[in-house]
Amino acid sequence: MKKTRIAIVGLGMAVTPHARGLMDLSGEIDVVHAFSPSEHRRRTFAERFPFPTCDSLDTILNDESVEAVAVFTPASTHRDIGLACAAAGKHVLMEKPLDITTARAVELVEGCRRAGVTMGVVLQHRFRPAGMKLAQMLADGELGRIVGCSTAIRLWRPQTYYDEPGRGSFARDGGGVLISQGIHTLDLMLSLAGQVDMVTGFATTTPVHRMETEDMVCAAMRFDNGAFGTVDATTAAYPGFLEEIVVTGEKGTARLAGTELLVHLQDGRRVAIEADRSAGGTGADPMAFPHDYHRAVMADFAAAIREGRQPKVTGEEALKVHRLIDALIETGRTGAPAKVVR
Repeated sequence: MKKTRIAIVGLGMAVTPHARGLMDLSGEIDVVHAFSPSEHRRRTFAERFPFPTCDSLDTILNDESVEAVAVFTPASTHRDIGLACAAAGKHVLMEKPLDITTARAVELVEGCRRAGVTMGVVLQHRFRPAGMKLAQMLADGELGRIVGCSTAIRLWRPQTYYDEPGRGSFARDGGGVLISQGIHTLDLMLSLAGQVDMVTGFATTTPVHRMETEDMVCAAMRFDNGAFGTVDATTAAYPGFLEEIVVTGEKGTARLAGTELLVHLQDGRRVAIEADRSAGGTGADPMAFPHDYHRAVMADFAAAIREGRQPKVTGEEALKVHRLIDALIETGRTGAPAKVVR
């Protein structure tokens, strides 16, 4: 099998699980360059990982042997870097979120489509076995029609987390708990229960944190299929708890808690998948998790390029969760119901 040749852009905190995954995938993927404008970050990265570093994005863009670029920079840079890569004919794997606003995210997705390059997005919760099992059960109709789906994202981040310059700001991150932390679980929820039509609720910054954006959101939702649900998201819940999605169907109820699944069916059957070691990142250390599902994202993206297909999470799929987040922020700002834009 011909290896996929990839370059990395961004060598900060987010790169670690991806780099570990790429080391595991050395039989399928060659890392050709790893770029940061910071000499310190390049040196620190090189001490930890066996990949060649470079000090210019142009080195990557001008290297015809590079097939794809994985971008792990701050959200505010994603559109411009992604479009530059697409213009150079490189496929793009983008860390979440797509960018700091949905308008910029749309420009990125449409730019990659026009350039004819494959775009994937790092929303790794979709690769957890428990979620994949529930998705299959729902597709097979084992729970019947979905009548309810509620999601709780009760995490903890200390003030020191938000004291980093730009963190929790609109200019760098695009928002707070929803776009920075909750986006993974909300994406998984949408992939299971379908799109949301309308939301109504509240968003605030609690006295727990000093930050520009929201650290608590509580909302009710109406899904396209008529199901009702709720979202409860915060980074003020010390010491941090597993994210939870509860799907209620005509034939039973499923509960996803982190990587654990428990399904109770009305015919007496019970389906369970035990939690694995990957549950983490819910507390003060946002990187306290293994790299298993980041590796799965990388493997799927490389296979999509080789096979000429779309990856599991495309740019268009990621836009759905961006638009839901926009509606949640809008209802929190105005106090009025907000329709999810399509």
